[in-house]
Amino acid sequence: MLPRDDAELLALAGLDDPPPPEQGLFRAGSWLRRVSSESVVLAGGGRALLLEIAHPLVAEGVAQHSRFREDPLGRLQRTLDALSAIAFRDRAAALAAARGVERVHEGVRGRLEVETGRFAAGTRYDGRDPELMLWVWATLVDTALAITARFVAPLVGEALALYYAEQRVVARLLGIPVARVPADADAFRAYFDAMLVGDALCVGERARAIAAALLDPPRPLPGGSLFRLVTAGMLPPRLREAFGLGWDEAREARLDALARSARALRGERRPALDSPDKGR
Repeated sequence: MLPRDDAELLALAGLDDPPPPEQGLFRAGSWLRRVSSESVVLAGGGRALLLEIAHPLVAEGVAQHSRFREDPLGRLQRTLDALSAIAFRDRAAALAAARGVERVHEGVRGRLEVETGRFAAGTRYDGRDPELMLWVWATLVDTALAITARFVAPLVGEALALYYAEQRVVARLLGIPVARVPADADAFRAYFDAMLVGDALCVGERARAIAAALLDPPRPLPGGSLFRLVTAGMLPPRLREAFGLGWDEAREARLDALARSARALRGERRPALDSPDKGR
């Protein structure tokens, strides 16, 4: 159930001393805002989605509760819009976005149609399942960190600790129980790496169909080849292979050149990521 009022939701998220309402949930200069304001982070959307649907129950939910074939980018765009609102908009709009995500998840329920990995046909899924919610949130956090490291600069030390602490607030706003959210960046990395090598992830036909709609739509999207390059290149090798996405030294060289160009172009226009924030 949704909290009754804003104060309760803020307390649930652990925001005991939030900024003034007009400033939103995170202060100007916060690491969440600084990383989220890097436009290149959006290029990781495809990676995050493919990581999500590598979990068979998430893939089933996306397949049964979205129009992924007709609108392959729709769900991804709505997710990114909600996260942007939570990070940057005033308090009322940010909390409304969080509640909107939770309302959508409440309507996502069903059963797995085909046995996939360790999940038998008929296994129930629920968009409010804390483990599924945790995995979806984790794919977004890991993708933001991976894209930032490759195309901007890695977050380390205090910057990483502060960024992750703010992401934990987002997780709790989205309804993930605090006890389920890894306590710090090291615990998050341990959780994420364990998921990658464990048996919960298995790319089935549902996931491959969603990936094909996203990466090879009937009507090619502008910049589609670069989107596919970044998506495939930034995936963990095991999952890239499971999705049938080819990779070789030539593609790796293209991705590396793209990353170098992005870092150089960014350096000409903006201060270093770890420099004092100027209130942007």
